[in-house]
Amino acid sequence: QRDDILLSTALLFLLSGFSITTACNKALCASDVSKCLIQELCQCRPSDGNCSCCKECMLCLGSLWEECCDCVGMCNPRNYSDTPATSKSTVEELYRPIPSLFRALTEGEAPINMMVVSFPVAEELSYHENLVSFLETMEDQHQNVSLPGNSIHASYDNTQDIMCTVVYFDDCVSIRQCKQYCESMGGSKYRWFHNACCECIGPECLDYGSKAVKCMNCLF
Repeated sequence: QRDDILLSTALLFLLSGFSITTACNKALCASDVSKCLIQELCQCRPSDGNCSCCKECMLCLGSLWEECCDCVGMCNPRNYSDTPATSKSTVEELYRPIPSLFRALTEGEAPINMMVVSFPVAEELSYHENLVSFLETMEDQHQNVSLPGNSIHASYDNTQDIMCTVVYFDDCVSIRQCKQYCESMGGSKYRWFHNACCECIGPECLDYGSKAVKCMNCLF
């Protein structure tokens, strides 16, 4: 057990060093990077011409590779001030949503460590309306541009009174945790911002919820 504590301390020190030199996102990457370092899967250095472990390291980091490869010295450091992580997100539909469960958990007082936000579905779909208008303009100029189906227009016209409800978790979580949490709430979809803020999306929402980051302890 003492060896485990020493190893954990050494890994935290190592990660702290990476964060200083490469702007590594510790809040997002620490857990997965520690796992890969313990398994000695990310020990080589491409910058020195040695990429013998690159594939294994990429497989180990999985969906976090793009955000965390700089933490293990596998890619060039990011300048997060140029493209803030809050401006990017990953979305996915969940396989078996439970609408009644999601509604029950989001009615009334919000559960601890969560924020429930509701807004008109028409507001959620406004981006798609603008996109369709842009594509229609393109179609007038180029006949081979394919348009989305008419369902977007129809949905937009009939949703003025429908509210989209989403849930934000206060703390930063990994993308795996985000998906698991949203599944456990019966959510229909989730949006995971690249600063590790998680948004669960309810059954009334027709798109992927809000693009605003509102996790109380995970805003940057």
